Amino acid sequence: MKITQITTTPLCVPYTKPYHWAQGVITDATVILVKVETDTGHIGYGESIGTPDTAAIARLIDRAAKYCIGRDPFDNAGLMATAYHALFQALATCSAPRFGAQVLAGLEMALWDVMGKAVGRPVHQLLGGAVRDHIRYFGFAMGETPAEVAADAAALIQTGVETIYIKVGRGDPLDLETVAAVREAIGPKTRLRVDANEKWTPVRARRMIAELAQFGVEMVEQPTPSDSLAALALVRAASPVAIGADQVNFTPEDVARTLAADAADLIVLGLHETGGITRFIKAGRIAEAAGVDVCIHGLYETGITTCAALQAGAVLPNLDDANQYMNHFLAWDILAEPNLILRDGQLPITLAPGLGFELDMDKVAEAAARAR
Repeated sequence: MKITQITTTPLCVPYTKPYHWAQGVITDATVILVKVETDTGHIGYGESIGTPDTAAIARLIDRAAKYCIGRDPFDNAGLMATAYHALFQALATCSAPRFGAQVLAGLEMALWDVMGKAVGRPVHQLLGGAVRDHIRYFGFAMGETPAEVAADAAALIQTGVETIYIKVGRGDPLDLETVAAVREAIGPKTRLRVDANEKWTPVRARRMIAELAQFGVEMVEQPTPSDSLAALALVRAASPVAIGADQVNFTPEDVARTLAADAADLIVLGLHETGGITRFIKAGRIAEAAGVDVCIHGLYETGITTCAALQAGAVLPNLDDANQYMNHFLAWDILAEPNLILRDGQLPITLAPGLGFELDMDKVAEAAARAR
């Protein structure tokens, strides 16, 4: 089997409402659809994050594709290493493991999709086999005001999720008011997590976490800036609440450093940060060896990434029981199947070949038109 063609298509899928977080407001999911074709007729799809500029990201993927044409997709890891070297190391201009991972993630996913389809197996069976038949997710409540976030959280509880997750870091009074409103809306027993998205200094983080503890918050995600692992370790050492490490972790090497620094109770990590399925699992195994769970992270993405993360998460024994789910923000998805609506806060591990999805080509065309 040889790769004959790789094409990229920028897509834009609108959100049902604005996504408010510590760093700003997001209104849509902008991605690059990556299509890999082979001489056997098998076709695989993946997606890369399209920010900060879809045309620039697509052009980089197109350049990486040149190193894959004529090669066997089963050489996935080698192809990714070659592409990364050619784009980010060979000219001695930079080594960019984080940015490079986000660029190449969609191509890596598409290769896995081709591999699974070629042998008629779901990807998790090529990765050693599933250790679970479903993945559980938290309910991601969103809104601009405390009342809006609380109402969304209450509605999510009615769908069967057992954990609520909200954004903080938007200002101390607003954060405390929001957390108080959400706790009142969901009751005393529902698990509650918050994410400050790097907005607090260690002193501010200690003060805020102490106040948030009264509301029964079980985890605070990435309270301090990602450029200082020491700051996160300081906060965790004094925190009465578990600390999740997100933006400090992109590569498997990042995860090893975070764990060595005792900076996290939970590793939050996604396929776009690591550069795809292979390195996501490598990072997960490092955390497993340290006895720490991994929570699947989500970005502005479509159901393609959700399905890919299902395959990767299926094989990790140390997967968290409340992972990030982003599909409910989409006004519509580009998948014809499977149905990715949460039922009782979970999704089944898909058994269809490859990453386990079929595209809705009409929706793909609509998303491509929006991107243009």
